[in-house]
Amino acid sequence: MIMTDDKFNRYSRQIFIEEVGVEGQRALLNAKVLVIGAGGLGSVVLPYLAAAGVGKLGIVDFDMVEWHNLNRQIIHKETSIGKYKVDSAFEFIKNLNSTIEVECFNIKLTADNIKDILEDYDIVLDCSDNFYTRYLINDTCVILDKVLVYGSIFAFEGQVAVFNFRGSKHLRDVFPEPPDPEMVPNCDVNGVLGPLPGVIGSMMAMLCVEIIVGIEVPTNSLLLFDLRKWLFSKLEF
Repeated sequence: MIMTDDKFNRYSRQIFIEEVGVEGQRALLNAKVLVIGAGGLGSVVLPYLAAAGVGKLGIVDFDMVEWHNLNRQIIHKETSIGKYKVDSAFEFIKNLNSTIEVECFNIKLTADNIKDILEDYDIVLDCSDNFYTRYLINDTCVILDKVLVYGSIFAFEGQVAVFNFRGSKHLRDVFPEPPDPEMVPNCDVNGVLGPLPGVIGSMMAMLCVEIIVGIEVPTNSLLLFDLRKWLFSKLEF
C-alpha cells in the first residue's frame, strides 16, 4: 500500500515511533479487526483502532442505546438513544476517520452464524458482556485460528489477555467451563464506573495495535486489575 502525504501526516506521530515506522503503519492500514460489542469496552476500543488507521473494522452488536449506557459508552450520545449501537458506532467512527472501511453486524452471535462473521478478520476483540458469548468467541477463534484479545469489566475490576496467538493458550486453559450465570454478578445489578472500561479498553486496543505492527505482547497470562485498591496482578498459566 502506497503511503500518501495525507496518510503520512495523519499517522506521523505513531510512524515516528521506531517500533512502528512506515511498515508498521502499512500493516495497520491492511489489518482487519472484528470488535464484538459496542458497549463499554467497545466504545473505547473502536475509536483508538479507527484513529490508528486499522484498515477494516467490523462491529458486532444487536442492542440499542439506552440512557444507562451513557455513563461509560462514550461513542454514543443523547441523540443516539433508541438507535442501534452498531449504527451509532458507525457514525462516530466515520466522523473520526472516514478513510477506513467499517462493516456492521446488527446481529446476535450464535453457533450458527459466528464462523461466517469471524472468518474474514485477522484479530478478534471480545468486548462482550456475558459468558455464553465469551466462550463461543473463544472456541470459534481456536477453530479458525484467529488471535483473540480478551477483556472483561465489573464494578472496579477488569481483566485483559491475549489468547490463541502463535500457539499460545486460550480461555478454556484458564477457566475450562463457564460459571453458572446465576452465580455471576453483572453490571445491571452491581453497576460499573465509567472510567473502568476506559482503562481496560485502552489496553485491549494497545495490545491489538502491538500485535499488528509486530511488537511482542504477553501471552499465557491473564492481567487482573482492581482499580478501587489500585492493585495489579498477573495469573500465568
